[in-house]
Amino acid sequence: MKIHHLNTGTMCPMGRRLVNGTGSLFQRARMVCHCLLIETHDGLALVDTGIGLGDIATPDRLGKRWLRQTAPKLDPAETALQQVRALGYSPADVRHLLLTHLDRDHAGGVPDFPHAAIHVHRAEYDMAVLRKPAPPEGRYITGQWSHGPSWSFYGEAGEDWFGFKGVRALGDREGDILMIPLAGHTLGHCGIAVRSGDKWLLHAGDSYFHHAQLDASPRAPLMLRYFQRKVDMDRKARIANQARLRELKLSHGGRVTIFNSHDPVDYENCRCGAH
Repeated sequence: MKIHHLNTGTMCPMGRRLVNGTGSLFQRARMVCHCLLIETHDGLALVDTGIGLGDIATPDRLGKRWLRQTAPKLDPAETALQQVRALGYSPADVRHLLLTHLDRDHAGGVPDFPHAAIHVHRAEYDMAVLRKPAPPEGRYITGQWSHGPSWSFYGEAGEDWFGFKGVRALGDREGDILMIPLAGHTLGHCGIAVRSGDKWLLHAGDSYFHHAQLDASPRAPLMLRYFQRKVDMDRKARIANQARLRELKLSHGGRVTIFNSHDPVDYENCRCGAH
């Protein structure tokens, strides 16, 4: 199974030291939208989609406050669609979109692959799409799935995966891709585990934001800690799942590579060890 690591949206907020932990307070930070493009037995699958062409064409739909705070580059060449083409594939080859959750910087590319099935946790769909319960105001951009895509839902039950309950994301067609419930950042937040040879990759989404949060003595820059707490939907669950991820890294780090969505250090480390 071939796996490509993509950055589908660079964000450059002010205060590099407070975001990346290095540099000056007056420098722009760098954050990424780390996605995976996977060659499966049933076409291509994308794990998260980052910022899409529709977001770039009409950036105000992302929210003026979000744009001001994150300062995204909004470069069409960074979109998943254009990177799929650059790798020699057709957008129609993308059959599945496996989303850690439905926040704007994870689901923005969904409309660029209108015929792909969207795989999410049922609790995420209920809140973001059905509004049961109603999400925090402005949390989701419903225009990112207004084209009426096909949805596939997942719950908590499943097979054991290093102490987590993992559900086969593509069923018997692809047993090496699992949806791992990791609630906290949102109620239906998931990680996506992908087997790569005799090892595993775990795309942990927004379960954590800085690589040092999974160290034995966890730490993170001030602004990331503030943002993480501000956007938590279930702080207790997020803290518990982050602790479980830390234990997984410490006990099985040789077999499982864990990375999050936005840390450029995680992204560059994965690219250097490309699978």
